[in-house]
Amino acid sequence: MKITAIDTCVLTVPTSRQMALEFPHHKLVVAEIATDEGIRGLGYSLVFSGGGAESVLAYLDARLKPLLIGEDPTAVERLWEKMYRGDRSVRRVGIAGMALSALDIGLWDIAGKAAKLPLHKLWGAVTDRVPCYGSGGWGKYGEKDLIAEAERYAGMGCRYYKMKIHDPDPLANRRRVEAVNKALGPGVRMMVDVNQKLDVPGNLRQAAVLEDLDLVWYEEPVLADDIAACAEVAGAIRIPVATGENSYTRYEFRELIERKAARYLMPDVCRANGFSETLKIGHLAAAHGIAVSPHLVYEISIQVCGALANGFLVELMDWMPPDLFEEIPACKEGHVRIPDRPGHGMALQRGAVSKYRSQGGRS
Repeated sequence: MKITAIDTCVLTVPTSRQMALEFPHHKLVVAEIATDEGIRGLGYSLVFSGGGAESVLAYLDARLKPLLIGEDPTAVERLWEKMYRGDRSVRRVGIAGMALSALDIGLWDIAGKAAKLPLHKLWGAVTDRVPCYGSGGWGKYGEKDLIAEAERYAGMGCRYYKMKIHDPDPLANRRRVEAVNKALGPGVRMMVDVNQKLDVPGNLRQAAVLEDLDLVWYEEPVLADDIAACAEVAGAIRIPVATGENSYTRYEFRELIERKAARYLMPDVCRANGFSETLKIGHLAAAHGIAVSPHLVYEISIQVCGALANGFLVELMDWMPPDLFEEIPACKEGHVRIPDRPGHGMALQRGAVSKYRSQGGRS
């Protein structure tokens, strides 16, 4: 089997009503890989809030796509190494990491289809259903919107809900968390997300007023680049720290582990150089007794969690319009069942590309 073409584009997709209070849209960098045997693979990277999507596409088209044409798409590991080592002067983080991710996801989709297996089974499945947590609670939500969203996820059976703590006043964040906690009752546990907005002293003050609430985790306390600061926070507060959505390689995750900077690691398959690197990160975490809870894109992250004994939760966030994908895995009783379709199981709906394609975002 040989790769004959790779069609790429950027899609601008609107968000749901509540999320639109914070983000009106996201962008999707799409790569559809064609082969001489008629098997096609869908790869994509979700660029949250849309910033930089066109740059991801430009790097993918100019530097990575030419490396794959004519190659055997089922030799995924060899092609990953070819792309990862393709530019000695460009690290595979940020824009370059997201570009490689889209292609790696598409290659694995082909490999699964060729083997007639869903990816979690191709990798050695541990489960076919993965627990999920409802995610949102953005800073621009009023209390009514915040509680409505949390209750909607609880109505799907989610036993976990994550909200943001973005107010500069730690006590204001405490009040919002308490309001949601009271509305949800004892059947739902909560997490909070700082989104890198505080320094070490600020996190110590904030965590101190939340420590009695039995939170599952305290997420991304400091700038993702500052692993030493994250480790300092993790060692000083009584809430387990989660981080990793803005880490891109196994080497960054190795440092997080060695510094004891987190109890939960959160690689994003659209950022962390695709399925190939995310699986390595997951196995590295397993060797140190650390749970993995992939960030976003739950519809394909479930394949990773389904193949990891230390997979914990996937992040259920309704970032996509209902007419983007053909079949979207649903949350039932707090779990997402992994589709038994070959590959990662996702396909764009007919007409989605023409409807959502961004001007100038096609090649």
